[in-house]
Amino acid sequence: MDKNEEKQREEEREQVVSPWEVSSSGKIDYDKLIDKFGCQRLDQSLVDRVQRLTGRPPHVFLRRGVFFAHRDLNDILDAYEKGEKFYLYTGRGPSSEALHLGHLVPFMFTNRYLQDAFKVPLVIQLTDDEKCMWKNLSVEESQRLARENAKDIIACGFDVTKTFIFSDFDYVGGAFYKNMVKVAKCVTYNKVVGIFGFTGEDHIGKVSFPPVQAVPSFPSSFPHLFSGKDHLRCLIPCAIDQDPYFRMTRDVAPRIGYHKPALIESSFFPALQGETGKMSASDPNSAIYVTDSAKAIKNKINKYAFSGGQESVELHRKLGANLEVDIPVKYLSFFLEDDAELEHIKKEYGAGGMLTGEVKQRLAKVLTELVERHQVARAAVTDEMVDAFMAVRPLPNMFD
Repeated sequence: MDKNEEKQREEEREQVVSPWEVSSSGKIDYDKLIDKFGCQRLDQSLVDRVQRLTGRPPHVFLRRGVFFAHRDLNDILDAYEKGEKFYLYTGRGPSSEALHLGHLVPFMFTNRYLQDAFKVPLVIQLTDDEKCMWKNLSVEESQRLARENAKDIIACGFDVTKTFIFSDFDYVGGAFYKNMVKVAKCVTYNKVVGIFGFTGEDHIGKVSFPPVQAVPSFPSSFPHLFSGKDHLRCLIPCAIDQDPYFRMTRDVAPRIGYHKPALIESSFFPALQGETGKMSASDPNSAIYVTDSAKAIKNKINKYAFSGGQESVELHRKLGANLEVDIPVKYLSFFLEDDAELEHIKKEYGAGGMLTGEVKQRLAKVLTELVERHQVARAAVTDEMVDAFMAVRPLPNMFD
């Protein structure tokens, strides 16, 4: 093995990004991920094009590069410009009782921007079967968590006339299962091992799961929604760790008569302790949860949010903060909508005119307002509303 190969192997060991593990010995290198996965950087010209086509200002997640990579977004926009419609597909693996802020990112972007701006329907997959296979959860517990997570998703403000939420345990069968078999026949065992890194110790359920996540990309998987629309295109907003599933899907799609799904991919919402991966549901202090109280949010930020400020006030006034590693600034970049205020904070904090405590105080206010709004909306979601979103039914006004 030459030195370049050795260095590459070492880097791969230092940064692991898969659908089930995100870890790094330092900051996640997204440029390397783009090269490794083979997706494209989402540049300003695409952001401008989305704005022109929708007549809407770009969402905060677009204009600040939270969604930073894509696959074939131009193709979706070309089709849309010609008057063709598409649909959106995103999902959630229900492994915990409550969502943290990172989990909300794709739903906030899909609901408050993509679905509304393009006037298109959305399918949301709850992979309760996946979590049952990867986590130490019973079938019944996975199903219960799926419904609980559905309530948090509905609380983001989705329109029941344009949105179908389904759990795999409830929905897989019929046309959906036929597409799963078509996909499965096209992917060799060696291929799936190469994409996902399965080993001889993994049970066969894991090897059989990827087609389940693949086929919501195909409109014929939802005959109650898209009957006769087999050539409808699909756009998938997701975090970049889900890319392996859709690399496989995109490879198979033309071979079984479908368009390749397009993707728009986000970076990870960092843990409070710093940007070495994504937040862990097993460590409650690594994340802000939508169930946290105002006091808990303030305490977590003050105690755990990694600061780029200096060790003393004197040194901080002299040198200013390192904004590259500062978590409060990163969080504000996601959730403080006012561009001018964010730039003011970054300028003052970076120059030493603003202290860490002041930035953390502003962040606590922003996140408390967001979480409390969510809690009010979540409390209003009934079991009957969940049933309505998950009912297998046509959506006659989904493109209005």
